[in-house]
Amino acid sequence: MTARRPLFASLCIASLATISLAPSSALATEYRADPSTFTAMIPMLRAGDTLSLAAGRYTRPLNITNVNGTATNPIVITGPASGEPAVFVADPGACCNTVELRNASYVTVQRLTIDGNHVSGVFGLSAKDGATNVVHHITVQDNHFRDHDGSQQTVAISTKAPTWGWIIRRNRITSPGTGMYLGNSDGTSPFIEGIIENNLIENAVGYCMQIKWQAPWPSVMGLPMGSTATIIRNNVFIKNDRPSPDGARPNVLVGGLPASGPGAANRYELYGNLFVHNSTAAEGLLQVSGRVSIHHNIFVDAAGHAILARDHDRPLVRAWIYDNTIYRTATGIRVGSAPDGIIVAGNAIFATTPIGGTPTTSRDNLTDSVANATTHVTAPSVTLGMMDFYPKAGQCQGADVDHAPFASDLDFNRDFNGTSAVPFRFRGAYSGEGANPGWRLAADLRTTTTSPVTDAGVPSTDASAVADSGSVDPPATDAAPRVDSAAAVPDSALSTDAGPTPGAGAGCQCAVPTHTIKRAGFSQLSLAIGALAVAARRRKRSRAMR
Repeated sequence: MTARRPLFASLCIASLATISLAPSSALATEYRADPSTFTAMIPMLRAGDTLSLAAGRYTRPLNITNVNGTATNPIVITGPASGEPAVFVADPGACCNTVELRNASYVTVQRLTIDGNHVSGVFGLSAKDGATNVVHHITVQDNHFRDHDGSQQTVAISTKAPTWGWIIRRNRITSPGTGMYLGNSDGTSPFIEGIIENNLIENAVGYCMQIKWQAPWPSVMGLPMGSTATIIRNNVFIKNDRPSPDGARPNVLVGGLPASGPGAANRYELYGNLFVHNSTAAEGLLQVSGRVSIHHNIFVDAAGHAILARDHDRPLVRAWIYDNTIYRTATGIRVGSAPDGIIVAGNAIFATTPIGGTPTTSRDNLTDSVANATTHVTAPSVTLGMMDFYPKAGQCQGADVDHAPFASDLDFNRDFNGTSAVPFRFRGAYSGEGANPGWRLAADLRTTTTSPVTDAGVPSTDASAVADSGSVDPPATDAAPRVDSAAAVPDSALSTDAGPTPGAGAGCQCAVPTHTIKRAGFSQLSLAIGALAVAARRRKRSRAMR
């Protein structure tokens, strides 16, 4: 018995924060938990571990605090791969955000249903508290965020701390007040070097997504100092006619960059996205400033503009707008001015005013009326499931469009379907004619072939893609009977979307509730005893085999 006493004593006094079934450096561990036990598991997670959550209704918040994996061994918190989901429900007393990240890195949150329960002010997934909270390399994937619409300021995914290296992919966000609000309204919490891909955000009260402008960056260890890109690709952004009590908003807004210092040379790349419906004449589907590339997207049905590129909270620095398809908008593309130039090229635009403002270069665009779109594309429509903007045989084509300026962009040589766009003779988002071989436009997640992104958010450019396109012709005149219009809509008629969203806040501000520790005390001790007992048996078997 005396030989067993040290083990028994260790079982009684062991701290749950240090217990693991196996050393993380030697063997990753999968923990399993349910609504009554999951809070005890969080402090136990080490690099490479997985926490598998059973199906059920979770009424306590998921606080991911001081949880840090590594680049090669991230920590995964996951719901079931199939069957009934693990559903985290917003606190009806508006105590706390449903999933909160504090001082966490290299963590994946996946396969959860996060139910806002129509509660005002409770965010779905949040990282808040500014520069005091270091949260980087977080992957949020394959989740369903629903009913975060207690107010326009209630957000499904929110970051109000300096964040970098986030991947937000394959999430469904339905009926939010705001779908994603990344960064803070005062510019102090930059969202840097992110990948936002293959998400569906539909029926938002305000923005489907906004990435806030950036003031000079705070001093936070680990921020990427080199030039990086945030990639926004293959998403579906849909609005309906819900009223916006705090002011109308575009489907997506991307803010500007710091005037100097770290981040000033960064950029945004938006491609392969589907934007559908905005009924506010002063707003539209996409508004951008900073340094942006917008290519191979489809924009449908706006009372205002499809794309507005101009100074906002920060200046427009450079805009490359090419190979997009735009249908039934008041203005197709409207631009201000930018010191590093604005190129509008290779687009197919069916709008009342195809192009407004004065781009530095406007060339090789197909522009025509909404009524004449049927001449050029298969099934122009504003109804999802019926619309098909693939070119008819012999249509939407002309002399090769010079893509040399865009060769640094990721997937500049792939069309909306992810297939080769070389040679660059087609206008609009598709490169092909006849029957559309790709994804049918719908209110659904979409998949397509895309290039991997390096840690710096920069593609490995294959310069041969441009060389293979053949000789470059001089800029061609637009292939349709309409000419580019530079001044059809005065700037005074456009919404300035005047800055910070009022009262956006950071969701609930409560500290981690102590009841999560008290309720789980017995379960924690039981798990600790079981864990060490298993470890002891493994050691005994190991000694016997020597």
